[in-house]
Amino acid sequence: MPRTEFTISTPDGDAAATLHTPDGDGPWPGVLLYPDAGGVRTAIHDMAAHLASLGYAVLLPDVYHRHGDWAPFDFATVFSDRPERARLMGMVGSLTPELVAVDAEAWVTALLDRPEVGGRAVGTTGYCMGGVMSLRTAATQPERVAAAASFHGGNLATDDPASVHRLADRIRAEVYVAGATDDDSFPDEQKQRLGDALSAAGVSATLESYAAAHGFAVPDAPTHDDDAEQRHWDALHRLFGANL
Repeated sequence: MPRTEFTISTPDGDAAATLHTPDGDGPWPGVLLYPDAGGVRTAIHDMAAHLASLGYAVLLPDVYHRHGDWAPFDFATVFSDRPERARLMGMVGSLTPELVAVDAEAWVTALLDRPEVGGRAVGTTGYCMGGVMSLRTAATQPERVAAAASFHGGNLATDDPASVHRLADRIRAEVYVAGATDDDSFPDEQKQRLGDALSAAGVSATLESYAAAHGFAVPDAPTHDDDAEQRHWDALHRLFGANL
């Protein structure tokens, strides 16, 4: 799949980004892909390329751009290596809801401005922390996000006043949320709370549980599951095909 490297201007400086597109001539529907906690790396580029092969122009931004030229994480060891785990969690914690919303505006604007992208609204998808970011983007860019997905997203409906489920009444997108049956970061009570919030807000949403562990869709995650990953591609193609 063709791949274009470029930079996106944000209020906090330039951010590296990649646009993955199908072969042939566009324009195509645009999709913003948020990585998991490990950030942009080979496995995430491969996911963006696969989504592009289904007929979408996929934007993959560096969500950690404020950290400069940061060293990539090795997912095989990051959680057992205490200094690396601390570095990872520090970078994750730096992405406050306010900064995610600021960046979301920049990402969506940049995607819609690309000549390879057609239409006036985009889709979003995200993994782990990226699942939260995907839904927050739908809530803070409601007129420009037509479909939003979250896969093994954690802490989607907590007691935190900034929890993303509290923004349900701002969402205009079709929503798809796939949790994992083995995932302490998104227990049944959070699934119920998120579902109730979306329903009360009149959001068209599908919430499902995959018989897998947290991280099931990401190829380099220790808990990756082939069947669950394929199921997630099928779900994404249905969601975006019907709404973009």
